[in-house]
Amino acid sequence: MPDHWNAELYDTQHAFVARYGEDVLEILAPQKSEHVLDLGCGTGSLTHKIAQSGARVVGLDASSEMLRQARQSFPEIEFVLADATQFSLGESFDAVFTNAVLHWILEPHKAFECVAKHLKSGGRFVGEFGGSKNVARMHDALRTSAQKLDLPIFEPHKFFPSIGVFAPLLEEAGFELQFAHLFERPTPLEGEEGAKNWFRQFCATYLDSLPKAQREALLDEAQEALRSTNRNQNGWFADYRRLRFLAIKN
Repeated sequence: MPDHWNAELYDTQHAFVARYGEDVLEILAPQKSEHVLDLGCGTGSLTHKIAQSGARVVGLDASSEMLRQARQSFPEIEFVLADATQFSLGESFDAVFTNAVLHWILEPHKAFECVAKHLKSGGRFVGEFGGSKNVARMHDALRTSAQKLDLPIFEPHKFFPSIGVFAPLLEEAGFELQFAHLFERPTPLEGEEGAKNWFRQFCATYLDSLPKAQREALLDEAQEALRSTNRNQNGWFADYRRLRFLAIKN
């Protein structure tokens, strides 16, 4: 499968992903004696934060491009290339942490089962990801702009659940959901092409399927479509809705 992630764009234009994830680390509260898995570690900045707590941490991601950057930045940390729905590490963990990852997984029950297999009894599963109606306006703008330009249909193919959908999936995998919070978090985007760069990073699979001229015309159209809803006096912003949680393995 092609790797559509741009690690440089991710770190330079979308550093907010890791920055907001630092709040979730406070819920994780890693301890020096613990063994922690960072599921979907990306370029490794939060994996590094976990390591700074003194915990022994392993970063796992399905993108070789992201892991190339992570290994270059943090050579002292172990990073593993694997799919979140079918990994097997041969070791158990006290906690699994995940930030801005689960919404990419279209078979979440498989990921939850894998996490449960790798957690010790009583182990913590802590994370945050896109919840119900996350970036709805962003995706609608790209979808309607593609239709307007007579381009192939855009479908986001993301897992953006409500708490009511999310909780049973965790319970079926052997977890007790102890905390879940769905909240709105309008997120500033950098520069005059903030919306375009968001699309380039997070809708890359679709955009990369288009010829360059069509892709650029679509980005112009979609960003303009968002001007009245996703731009204020400070610039562009993404209409994020996040689902933050803490679950314990039974």
